[in-house]
Amino acid sequence: MATTSTDDLFPDARNTEDTRVINERCVLRMQDGYCVVIVSGIVLANFKLGDAMAEAHAMVSLVDQGWADQNDVARAFGSCARTVRRHQRRFEEGGLAALGRGSGYPEGRARLQPGRTGLVQRLKSQGKSNREIARSLGVSEKAVRNLLRRLGWKEVSVAEPELPLAPPGGADPNLSAFSDSTPPSLPDGAQATAPDPAVFRTIDRDPADRSGDRLLACLGLLEDAYPLFASGQAVPRAGVLLALPPLVQGGVFECARKVFSTLGPAFYGLRTSLVTLLFLALWRIKRPEGLKEHSPQALGRVLGLDRAPEVKTLRRKLARLAATGRVAQFGHALAEQRVALRGQALGFLYIDGHVRVYHGHHRLPKTHVARMRLSMPATSDYWVNDMSGDPLFVVTAEANAGLVKMLPGVLAQIRSMVGKRTTTIVFDRGGYSPKLFVKILAAGFHIITYRKGYKRRIPKNQFGNCRTRQGGKVFTYSLADQEVRLLKGKLRLRQVTRRMDNGHQTAILTSRRDLSAAQVAYRMFERWRQENFFKYLKEEFALDALAEHAVVADDPNREVPNPAWAAADAKVRQAQAEVDRLQAQYGLEALTNPEHLRASIRGFKIAQGKLGKRIVGAVERVLNLELRRNKIPRRVPVQAVNNDPVVKLAPERKHLTNLLKMVAYQAESELFRAVAPSYARVEDEGRTLIQTALKSAADLEVTEEELRVNLLPLSSAHRSRAIANLCEELNKTKTIFPGSKLRLRFAVKAPN
Repeated sequence: MATTSTDDLFPDARNTEDTRVINERCVLRMQDGYCVVIVSGIVLANFKLGDAMAEAHAMVSLVDQGWADQNDVARAFGSCARTVRRHQRRFEEGGLAALGRGSGYPEGRARLQPGRTGLVQRLKSQGKSNREIARSLGVSEKAVRNLLRRLGWKEVSVAEPELPLAPPGGADPNLSAFSDSTPPSLPDGAQATAPDPAVFRTIDRDPADRSGDRLLACLGLLEDAYPLFASGQAVPRAGVLLALPPLVQGGVFECARKVFSTLGPAFYGLRTSLVTLLFLALWRIKRPEGLKEHSPQALGRVLGLDRAPEVKTLRRKLARLAATGRVAQFGHALAEQRVALRGQALGFLYIDGHVRVYHGHHRLPKTHVARMRLSMPATSDYWVNDMSGDPLFVVTAEANAGLVKMLPGVLAQIRSMVGKRTTTIVFDRGGYSPKLFVKILAAGFHIITYRKGYKRRIPKNQFGNCRTRQGGKVFTYSLADQEVRLLKGKLRLRQVTRRMDNGHQTAILTSRRDLSAAQVAYRMFERWRQENFFKYLKEEFALDALAEHAVVADDPNREVPNPAWAAADAKVRQAQAEVDRLQAQYGLEALTNPEHLRASIRGFKIAQGKLGKRIVGAVERVLNLELRRNKIPRRVPVQAVNNDPVVKLAPERKHLTNLLKMVAYQAESELFRAVAPSYARVEDEGRTLIQTALKSAADLEVTEEELRVNLLPLSSAHRSRAIANLCEELNKTKTIFPGSKLRLRFAVKAPN
């Protein structure tokens, strides 16, 4: 009987190269330039190889109809699961036509929009410099030069079309969409920032459909969207409009326009971006990423837009503003505006540092974090607050410089803002330096600070009870007042010492001799307002949150403590400790020496000869180690001890977000002070009441000249009455919504 080979029993059953098995039911076959998708013996799709749209549709069909999963389909078609998901999303959104669009930017299409090209030519024909054009477009000057070179630019004048305006409330129909003429007149007595013609450009009529203005922005013919409001009932979070009067009065929009000018052609321009960021802070949406949890359409109704800008848009706006490098100038302008508005609160200024701990992977300078009692990588910001606790401006320290090093620069900025006005600077022990005090007094400032270091205790009989009345309250302290001399008598200051019930004494130094001792103590201890401010902003406004993870190069020649010197100093201290231990042992032996056996010192030295030699050797070792340590420099350039690139956190965007949070806090404080006369528990619940009102819903009613905001009643009648009184005060300001001609009018609806 002939045997049968295994090749005959099990012939080669492998698939050909033209066949790909998707799963047990689906097969992909390619032949003669075509591809066929077969499911359970039935042809599901048939297309020509290279037809990307048909291939994508076949992939989507297999997954959507449940014949195969994404991974199997991606493997069979030589793709990845992410591509399959992208095809599914496109098919759901735009049908079969959407599958025909390739990934990335379309090949052959110019990346610069035609409208942007025309805008550059028009600005150049008007005599604008390349630098001015680059600043208005938010690009570099080199990009403008390259574009003009590619265009072969000539001196031409580009005519601008005229389109009709359709702002709400009957704006002037003669105002062209692109005219630079004066905007419509405002109601009598209304407050608004300086006219900006760009914000009055619109061709839309429906507040829920802003496609016309978006087209203008795409063509480079619109710098900011005009606010179009629609009347509505119970609009969520519309109570935040209560903050607009103090925001407008604070001049944030005017300062931003003077400093940044524009963000270039955009639907979400400079004004709209600022309003959005400020409203987010007041809503306690602490980061742009928080917008993912809210409806853009709902938030847009409060902004006068069809939808609010989303996360990536706000990030781009912040990055563009930070890229200008004028954030510090913006902060200075805001501070000057604040000085003009609240100069009476600037007699005493409080200066203190706030440490923002860094938990990333970059190597940053370390500093002491008082609240954690640790030394950690961090960035230090120095804030200047007025005597009400409201912030004036903020400065970021280079390499966590201490208060002694930062004070001269901060005081120079203060002097440029307040002029020759007499100002008293209040700070804690971190700024204690008698030599610095001499410079501060010579610059025309007064000081109040704690005395640092050893000081003689004052007898109890020299203390007496002192009282002062501040803000309707009486404060009583047990104080002793005396004159002290520092720097060997060169500096004479006044020392006010407070004695606590447990006997602890706290010494305060001041150059103010016109204040009573109780007033000096009160002003010093009011420094805790600033500490409370830091705590409030950290919890409510996410003050310590990173605005971005980017870093920039730092000064590689910046000096830092030398690790080699620190190691040598540790050896010296260790050797000195050994000397102290041996000397203590020698003293103990001398104390317990039996005099009947060794009656003389000579006998004792002979008996303890070995121990004496060990002490001499230990002292010589300390001296040798000190000589070696003294040859090592105490500070060296940071590049000498750090092999990694020397970097620091990019400061501009964080500085900008700090300024916007500062402005939002200032507006909240103004509302807090305005509601105080109408609310008995304002000290305990005032800010909570303001937060509740800013987040509450309201009915919006749009008329020819007004935007009426009728807030829904609050949780109790007395809270509603307090907000109603606040609304009456805000109505007296006759504030205009920024960028429009609509005057804001507030009220609280009567309960049903």
